[in-house]
Amino acid sequence: MKRSQSLSLCLLLTSAITCLATQLPLLTRPSLPASSTSNTELLSLHRRLIEIESISGNEQAIGDWLASYLVMHGFQVQKQYVTKDRLNILAYVNSNKTDILVTSHIDTVPPYIPYSIHNGSIWGRGSVDAKACVAAQIIASLRLLQTTKSTKSLSLLYVVGEEVSGTGMKYFSANAPSNYSAVLFGEPTEGRLASGHKGMMSFTLSIEGKAAHSGYPWLGIDANRILLHCLNALEKLEGELPADKVLGNSTINFGMIQGGVANNVVPASATAEISIRIASGSPEHIRDLVQDALKPIKSQTEAQGGHLSVSFSNRGYGPVRIDTDIPDFDSVSVNYGTDIPNLEGKHKQYLYGPGSIQVCHGPNEHLKVKELEDAAIAYEKILEYLLRDN
Repeated sequence: MKRSQSLSLCLLLTSAITCLATQLPLLTRPSLPASSTSNTELLSLHRRLIEIESISGNEQAIGDWLASYLVMHGFQVQKQYVTKDRLNILAYVNSNKTDILVTSHIDTVPPYIPYSIHNGSIWGRGSVDAKACVAAQIIASLRLLQTTKSTKSLSLLYVVGEEVSGTGMKYFSANAPSNYSAVLFGEPTEGRLASGHKGMMSFTLSIEGKAAHSGYPWLGIDANRILLHCLNALEKLEGELPADKVLGNSTINFGMIQGGVANNVVPASATAEISIRIASGSPEHIRDLVQDALKPIKSQTEAQGGHLSVSFSNRGYGPVRIDTDIPDFDSVSVNYGTDIPNLEGKHKQYLYGPGSIQVCHGPNEHLKVKELEDAAIAYEKILEYLLRDN
């Protein structure tokens, strides 16, 4: 064979091998980039996740980027389209068998706040909730997969829509097998395992009255005044809702109130969006209490010729108990909701993450760099325990 022919053959073989490697990322074990320390990679990943705006409903860009990142680091990745432009990301090592699922969400609340770092803290929308969890979980998994000899395997799942209605996790639950032995959820818990969180239900009050000149209010039916009576009744009910020694009191939030068109017009309509954080009892029981508290006002409204309706927007869920049997971790209960109730199946469930919920959803969302680094170490310890061969 001539030298030029030999060289051409070598180039063709090299090209084929390169192409095969990009198509089959699992030929090598998932790993961290050789050119960086894991903490450097952690900070870089966290920063990039924050820089990509991903307010609920606008998650496609971050989903596509995260899928590419995980493929580049040796995972097999499945894009699960919840809608045509919103996608969950499922990454795994062994597609035939997964024992442990590691999950968090990639959407954030509005408005977008750009990334910044100063005085040892990282700021920006999602810096805590929950892109700190996503970054720390991924780096912990990459570290662990380089060293573990466990016969068990894990998958990573990053979902859309958690901040709104749990759309992504509900879709995943309905379309994927749920035969995991344990699921590790990521939300800010200040570096402790959460022992439980309150349940949640929401409803809308709608009042239809009758418009009239404000100088002659007896000619109309004041929808705003009826709504005020409803809110007063619910405020009194709040103190009577079931409580729990660990989770505390059930609480009512009057989230959004609307009514009327002008200050000189008797309002013909009014609405209120209301949520209840349930510390004890079932959503069905709480629903009955709400309807009973409003029943007299409903009767009076209808007697005047108006209309009062209570519309429960979802089935809700009761208090969630969460496993805490990982050695050497403190535990805490939390008041916020998570995707835990949205994933069906019989499995142990854990909730852990860096940062405080008290800075989330506000203008000053941030966490310390050390909190993020400690979380990656903690996630690795949790996964080591869950992946152990009994």
